[in-house]
Amino acid sequence: MHVVIMGCGRVGSSLGQELDARGHSVSIIDQDPVAFRKLSSTFGGHTIAGVGFDRDRLIEAGIERADAFAAVSSGDNSNIISARVARENFKVPKVIARIYDPRRAEIYQRLGIETVASVAWTTRQMVHSIMPEKVEDWHDDTDTVVMAPLLFSLDWIGERTSAMASQTGARIAFVTRLGSAVLPTADTVVQEGDKIHFLFQTDARDAVVSALANGPKHG
Repeated sequence: MHVVIMGCGRVGSSLGQELDARGHSVSIIDQDPVAFRKLSSTFGGHTIAGVGFDRDRLIEAGIERADAFAAVSSGDNSNIISARVARENFKVPKVIARIYDPRRAEIYQRLGIETVASVAWTTRQMVHSIMPEKVEDWHDDTDTVVMAPLLFSLDWIGERTSAMASQTGARIAFVTRLGSAVLPTADTVVQEGDKIHFLFQTDARDAVVSALANGPKHG
């Protein structure tokens, strides 16, 4: 796989070195040549000094044969412009842009540019740690369906996740258990310490939360 990266800051240099270490072909573009000092001496990819959305620099970086393009500079505008050039002019199959403004991220995702909203992701992780019942893992573009980890009564421990899903009206997407994600089966039993990620209609959140708090119903 050949990957072109625009931006050689902390994210770009780390991403480039990770891909290079995995045996992939990597080219990194940055307008400041000093930025390439962040790369280790073992980095075997190519570095190109210049603007990340300049056609000549992109061609020099191998954009015409690229399997993926990642725009991870510190500027939203530069990332989006370069991502659109990669996608629309060079037809790169996989284009990802780092976006600080989550409102912009949603807009560009609708244009087919996958985005990583740095500030939103960091905030979500912090909120998740502080108050896990208030955070969302994912929601669709219309905000109709939500995936979120929800708290549940300890009375659910020892019960099957299938019973939990049936009684709450939600689907269980996956369970985080001992630091690893587990896809539940009909026989999966809730254990102490489990973090359960539910899929449900947005307007059904209160009902799902209430059912989880009340515990299982038998008979």
